[in-house]
Amino acid sequence: MTSPNFIDLPPLLTAHGTITLPGSKSISNRVLLLAALSEGTTEVRDVLLSDDTERMLDALRILGVGVEQLDTHVFRVQGCGGNFPVKDAELFLGNAGTAFRPLTAALALSGGHYKLSGVARMHERPIGDLVDALRALGADIRYLGNAGFPPLEIFPAKPVGDTVQVRGDVSSQFLTGLLMALPLTGQTVKVEVVGELISKPYIEITLAMMARFGVRVERREWQSFVVFGGQRYRSPGTVYVEGDASSASYFLAAGAIGGGPLRIEGVGSDSIQGDVRFADALALMGAQIEQGPNWMEARAPADGRLKAIDLDCNHIPDAAMTLAVAALFADGTTTLRNIASWRVKETDRIAAMATELRKVGATVGEGADFIRITPPQTPSNSPLSGGEQSGSSPDKGRLGGVGFPSILNPAAGIDTYDDHRMAMCFSLAAFGAEGMRINDPGCVAKTFPDYFAAFARVTQAVPVIAIDGPSASGKGTVAQRVAAKLGYHFLDSGALYRLLGLAAAQHGIALDAESQLADLAARIGIRFEGENIWLDGALVGDELRTEQSGAAASKVAALPRVRAALLDRQHAFRRAPGLVADGRDMASVVFPDAALKIFLTASAGARAERRYKQLKEKGMDANIAALLQDIQARDERDTQRSAAPLQQAPDAILLDTTALSIDEVVQDIEQAVQEVLARYPAKCFTS
Repeated sequence: MTSPNFIDLPPLLTAHGTITLPGSKSISNRVLLLAALSEGTTEVRDVLLSDDTERMLDALRILGVGVEQLDTHVFRVQGCGGNFPVKDAELFLGNAGTAFRPLTAALALSGGHYKLSGVARMHERPIGDLVDALRALGADIRYLGNAGFPPLEIFPAKPVGDTVQVRGDVSSQFLTGLLMALPLTGQTVKVEVVGELISKPYIEITLAMMARFGVRVERREWQSFVVFGGQRYRSPGTVYVEGDASSASYFLAAGAIGGGPLRIEGVGSDSIQGDVRFADALALMGAQIEQGPNWMEARAPADGRLKAIDLDCNHIPDAAMTLAVAALFADGTTTLRNIASWRVKETDRIAAMATELRKVGATVGEGADFIRITPPQTPSNSPLSGGEQSGSSPDKGRLGGVGFPSILNPAAGIDTYDDHRMAMCFSLAAFGAEGMRINDPGCVAKTFPDYFAAFARVTQAVPVIAIDGPSASGKGTVAQRVAAKLGYHFLDSGALYRLLGLAAAQHGIALDAESQLADLAARIGIRFEGENIWLDGALVGDELRTEQSGAAASKVAALPRVRAALLDRQHAFRRAPGLVADGRDMASVVFPDAALKIFLTASAGARAERRYKQLKEKGMDANIAALLQDIQARDERDTQRSAAPLQQAPDAILLDTTALSIDEVVQDIEQAVQEVLARYPAKCFTS
């Protein structure tokens, strides 16, 4: 289910296939700015289209740089030789650190008057170390808000120094911005790094890109850098942007957790991005990794279990976030160290990650520069959240990990803090028992706008067989038999509404009291085991199959708030290895992504006769004429109700059971099921 505010990812079984990565955000924005600062025209191909790159492109156009979009991911940039045509401008740069920091440095040394601002979070991200270094070179930069933070106002510089210092332990973007801007001074400048330089791979990207545009930087270990005077950026003609290695991490981890093989095309052993070393970290966890010059591939460990690691993550600062979620599927406690830079990213990522990992039951410790994750300990036969149990067999171990419950309150979801990497990382948690709700999924537009669609293409959800139909069409009996034959869990959605009707009578709540019924639906205890059903711990018998119970169910099912309250509870029955669900809207509303959709029907007369025989076999009084009238009235209510009316889903198979026995119907559905399951990887159905 998707809304503007959240996306519900179904519980996933496996991951395999091939993904072609979008361009790297870091490389895209570096190349666009260097092309603008160069002499000549540059064609930049495979540019990432995202919020961050849009901020850079908008800024360059405002500054008078000629930028022409030739194709979806291809731009022609007319360089200005370091002399921006527009000398007075205001730039809004959102939350794009890869645009804000380098533009601050370039504009501070370009001889103009500029104001730079962003979203509220950008104004909380430190920039004082970069400003101090630029001031040492003669830049005139003033804070418009809190000292050390954006927004900024820049005035023409008066070059004075040839040696500057910059802290290396807050953000590598400070050093990147400074190095990229120094050729504008025309003189030799030495940059000394104070403290340990974090995120070294991103500096390597910067140096490689500067060299591509003709400027050489001498690196002396990681303690100092010298940019020699007299160098100017010159267009190399055409530049290709590598795929985003940070984004590769989500798919590599999916392959390791979900079996694989999952291949990522666009980055590989020849990549200049440090985050490709994420593959090495996964290998330490036991994943099987293969790679070539421009591709990588991940499979689950040979024994199906990831192992915990203790790792210094300075070399993979962004991709390390993916390890934090992968740790949920690892045996033991994982510790990720040297990640202080997480604190000053789009959000405080250490605090955010700790908070959200705890929602799925992990034990988390955190410090100034580390996070420690112990996955939840979940027995293989643990009950569903909310007290439900369903199906003919307990869950077996999950591929690649230990399996863990969904968040304690599924409707709350995982918060993403307007941070694209939080959203993408936690998509992997859908390999847990009950899937995952991700709040504010649109934040992925910062680097990977179609991430969730790409993720869906290479993952396979727990299969659902949805069997719908009108009252007494045989769907309940058929669905239960199909579930038993497949070894799947079983959901009788009609029983949920009958249980609610019964609970309403026990609590003295009227069947039209929508608000009270919705509250009751969210809190009653429900448990299924084979043919047995419990309500609030008490075994429910034949009272659930009376005509009065059916009529009450039909009435409460017509109430929109009641249906919404029961929707999450129905989703919770979807568990490995699969689910057979019967009802009136399983295929159209509750499980629209069902692997197989069946709509059973029969004449009203045949259905009334079946119900009559059922009641008589149980020793209950029945009148076939009254039953026929009741079925026809219920059909009318169910098809006309405003909330999820009874209807055949467009892609459902229609089976008229009027002249068929139960065995014949089950046989027909079994055949259809086998045809569908043949399209799933074999590992979906093995433990």
